[in-house]
Amino acid sequence: MRELVYRPRDPVTYRPRIALIGCGGITQHHLTAYRAAGYDVVTLCDVDITRAAARRDAFYPAAQVTADVHTVLRDPTIAVVDIATHPAERVWLIEAALRAGKHVLSQKPFVLDLADGERLIALAAEAGVQLAVNQNGRWAPHVAYMRAAIAAGIIGTVSSVDMTVQWDHNWVVGTPFDAIDDLLLYDFAIHWFDMLTCYLPGQQAIGVSARVVTSGQQTARPPLLGHVIVEYPNAVATLSFNADTRFGGSDRTVIVGSTGTLQSIGPSITEQSVTLTTAAGVSTPTLQGAWFPDGFHGTMGELLCAIEQGRAPSHSAADTMRSLELCFAAIASSRSGARVTPGSIRSLS
Repeated sequence: MRELVYRPRDPVTYRPRIALIGCGGITQHHLTAYRAAGYDVVTLCDVDITRAAARRDAFYPAAQVTADVHTVLRDPTIAVVDIATHPAERVWLIEAALRAGKHVLSQKPFVLDLADGERLIALAAEAGVQLAVNQNGRWAPHVAYMRAAIAAGIIGTVSSVDMTVQWDHNWVVGTPFDAIDDLLLYDFAIHWFDMLTCYLPGQQAIGVSARVVTSGQQTARPPLLGHVIVEYPNAVATLSFNADTRFGGSDRTVIVGSTGTLQSIGPSITEQSVTLTTAAGVSTPTLQGAWFPDGFHGTMGELLCAIEQGRAPSHSAADTMRSLELCFAAIASSRSGARVTPGSIRSLS
């Protein structure tokens, strides 16, 4: 079986001082990964300074805490900022960080308006800094392995991708996420739209059709059932979601190519096994790691490697814009019932 490089990578010598802006629940995974990788997080910032202090005490006891983001951005010793706030606050924070000459890792989904994304990408280029998006699903071991296999040409030209996920997302009740109308297709499925752009590199989608339904048993407010069909000139992808699965969760992906098929299956997004089938036979790699926290190691590690090597990161904001186009089109289709062309929907209301 051919060896593929799929694990998160670290820069050779580059170890910049890093600040985390926004210290909400997901950042425990950011900091778990950064601490294990030996990254130098020196400041934690949140409007609720008690949250910043809690993260400091749990992960980086020597770090500074502040509620003033401008203090962070004025610090000339901080080279990289991880901005992990909600979308509404994120655009101005990213802009301020770029203008301050900081490299930025933005939480996903990147923006609510493609024009904002394009403006920030141009600003990063003008400032000579890198802007990446925390599409951490790319470094989930099963996703990373299948990405590497496709990039290596092992299964030839991909003609179909089918992804089915069953899990319980009712945990959002009582949190700000429960107020997001398009929670299923926006905050969650953005990972799967992003995976599609990785599994079908160089292929531009031509149509998206989507539906969402509220389960009769769910306790969360937004619809938790949905399906999406994405059409390409010579390929098709289907995504099926049931986020009201109380028992027997599952996550399965089947990618069919001209010279082979990749399958990944498991009881959850963090427990997956991959099978590769080609004319040479069937192989099952022994995967190392897990999406949480390796996905967060991968996003920061790739950004730092890119800075060290003077290149754009593979998860640059520009690279993830196609994923947002699919996401916006799916949401528009779920609202209208019509087939939507990716890129035609510029913003979410």
